[in-house]
Amino acid sequence: MTHLLFLPGAGGAAEFWHPLGKLLPDTYAKTYLNWPGLGHEAHRPGLDSLDALTAYAAARLQDDTVIVAQSMGGIFALRLALLYPQRVKKLVLTAASGGIDVMRFGASDWRPAYRAEYPNAAPWITEARADHTAEISSIAQPALLLWGDADTVSPVAVGRHLAGLLRDSRLQVIAGGTHAFAQDRAAEIAPLVESFLKT
Repeated sequence: MTHLLFLPGAGGAAEFWHPLGKLLPDTYAKTYLNWPGLGHEAHRPGLDSLDALTAYAAARLQDDTVIVAQSMGGIFALRLALLYPQRVKKLVLTAASGGIDVMRFGASDWRPAYRAEYPNAAPWITEARADHTAEISSIAQPALLLWGDADTVSPVAVGRHLAGLLRDSRLQVIAGGTHAFAQDRAAEIAPLVESFLKT
């Protein structure tokens, strides 16, 4: 059975993905991961870096996993695809940073608003940096890239750049989609995700 591993963004809440997950068939096993210490999620000792959260997510992989990731979750999705190519079969990235420098593509700085909304989030999250540009071209898994054209945090230019780096990818632009379109417009993207899963 295909396993869907849902990774949220820096907001950290597994619930972000519930609207989409409910619309996808029950023939898929589904795991909704949260990020301890991020957003309003409770802190857990030792889970205080990108590397630690990568290992935390890796422990949830199964033999036939499709990773569905939003925003910062895309960093972990690409890391897992690189580290565990036999277990990660496909990627669905929505409004993701994807381990590249998004600022060079006109992205707005998300950190001040994040700190205002989540004052108790772990300090490291707004300081961490990851650039996997040199490695992304070695990812062979098929990838569906979903981007909103009204997203200022991860503009469509980021999605286009990732599509050019990944070997097997398809970019779909959601008209009027903001950074949270994967949650707010789950009914619109569910058919796109399901079609990708079936191919």
